[in-house]
Amino acid sequence: MTAPALDRDPADVETPAEGVQDVETPADETTSPDAATDDAAPGVPAQGRRDDAPAPAADEESGPTFADLGLRPEVLRALSALGYEEPTPIQAESIRPLLAGHDLLGQAATGTGKTAAFALPLLEKIPAGGGRRPVGLVLVPTRELALQVSEAITTYGKQLGARVLAVYGGTPIGRQLRELERGVDIVVATPGRAIDHIGRGTLPLAAVQTVVLDEADEMLDMGFAEDIEEILSAAPQERQTVLFSATMPPRIDRIARKHLNQPVRISIAKKRTAEGEAPQVRQTAYVVGRQHKVAALGRILDLEQPTAAIVFCRTREEVDTITERLGARGYRAEALHGGMGQEQRDKVVSRLRAGAAQLLIATDVAARGLDVEQLSHVVNFDVPAAPESYVHRIGRVGRAGREGVALTLAEPRERRQLSVIERVAGAPIAVAPLPTVADLRAHRLQETRAAVAGALDGDRAELDEVRGVLDALLAEHGAEEVALAALRLAHRAQGAVDDQEIPAADTRPRAGVGRDSGPRGRDSRDSRGPASRGGRPGARTGPAAGNAKLFVGVGRRAGVRPGDLVGAIANESPVSGRDIGAIEITERFSLVEVPESAADDVVAALRGSTIKGRKAMVRRDRDEPAS
Repeated sequence: MTAPALDRDPADVETPAEGVQDVETPADETTSPDAATDDAAPGVPAQGRRDDAPAPAADEESGPTFADLGLRPEVLRALSALGYEEPTPIQAESIRPLLAGHDLLGQAATGTGKTAAFALPLLEKIPAGGGRRPVGLVLVPTRELALQVSEAITTYGKQLGARVLAVYGGTPIGRQLRELERGVDIVVATPGRAIDHIGRGTLPLAAVQTVVLDEADEMLDMGFAEDIEEILSAAPQERQTVLFSATMPPRIDRIARKHLNQPVRISIAKKRTAEGEAPQVRQTAYVVGRQHKVAALGRILDLEQPTAAIVFCRTREEVDTITERLGARGYRAEALHGGMGQEQRDKVVSRLRAGAAQLLIATDVAARGLDVEQLSHVVNFDVPAAPESYVHRIGRVGRAGREGVALTLAEPRERRQLSVIERVAGAPIAVAPLPTVADLRAHRLQETRAAVAGALDGDRAELDEVRGVLDALLAEHGAEEVALAALRLAHRAQGAVDDQEIPAADTRPRAGVGRDSGPRGRDSRDSRGPASRGGRPGARTGPAAGNAKLFVGVGRRAGVRPGDLVGAIANESPVSGRDIGAIEITERFSLVEVPESAADDVVAALRGSTIKGRKAMVRRDRDEPAS
């Protein structure tokens, strides 16, 4: 049977893994764990939870409850205490085959409840009283997601006494070693740190019954393909393998064909917008030159007035700059990036959830897996290099029936990438002109009018408090002049309006510049060694324009491969795998090109981490002779 190929170009369609069973279900808004977010923090009410919803009419067909799925009584009690009653479609379709022991390949958009879909069956594997060795291993792309998934599983398995450990890089390994020594039931790990523990012999896989790959497409984008292969090869052959992904590119099918045994394939189709109905997520792009992007962002936010928004940036430097500029503009903006400690990150997210902050300016790595119920806008300060990243980002708004807005600032050279993203996302992205000074002034005047109209419709007693002032003014001036002066003061109280127009972006093609050339083009990004730029192997060449070359003190002798370096950088720093340039690996050291603007952040992020189980010196290259 040929599986439907969702979100992919027809030319890219491959035959699915042999023996795959297809189940395609339309997404809906049922109430369950993770209904509002794949990785919702435990205890956060899911959007759409129906504690006080009326019972369905007698002629309505009701879906299964968690009690119908055959889960342990302890798990059902935990779900009931959280207020969860009905599983989402991905949960309803996945839990039964997983409990029956089948391998599974699941595709569903972010926010449909994938975490509970694999977490609840995993808890069924835990023996009474627990054991010393883990029975479940969950692989996730980032440490933030590792923490959130482990917290969710711990919450669902609270009455079982489930021992769940998050294992990730960028933090001292000592506590993880101690917890593994004491014994854990389920390990949630990033691939790099999992390989580290497997190499040390501290993460035994002999008792593992189920391996889950969560956000598999994201892990592949971050360069973890070789690590995933190594981990799956080290796991017991007689095991259950579960793969969940928001998108299903051909390489996911290749992993399924190799490592999954006659899997059930479940594809939760996106809820389609009815003809003539507005889309759930309004997607808009603005074309603007790079030097004017921060000013354009501020003006767009002034017009949009988001309840709460995440602005995604590529580097920590961008995060800090934009946070400062938007703060000066009057926004309550908070930064979130990989250079911050976990406690500091938690405080930032808590302020956003509590409404104490309006904007979260973040790198992809830091914001992965976050869910904020009141989030109304997602902003891409740059066009994401991977269309799948765009899909993941905009999936944070428009959940469970809410409307959302996705905005993207595109440089002229990124227009073509927008077309690619449109095909993958399956929805048009309207390219709108940047708001002008006149647009902003008109908007501010409309706000003033609305504020005054609201006061007139409000409590008359509050108006009577200033009646004496009005009477005194009317004794000296006309009523119209008094009203105009009061409106002017109210309008000025909203703050100053930009008085400079943002120049229109030059969209004309530049001579000699192809779509894949330049420091972030495909040629430089995918090259993996100096030979790709015409140099002989072993010869030290300068970095591509806009890039910096880093020296990493481990090489072939330590078993380092390009994927190890890409994975370490992408997981520990704000640089994505797609932005890493040429990699050269010698016997004793390696050279890696990264964007110049993020070089110091990468050096700082890798300073406390390990690569292939070794602590490596990382610094900017000083052109030592190659060995």
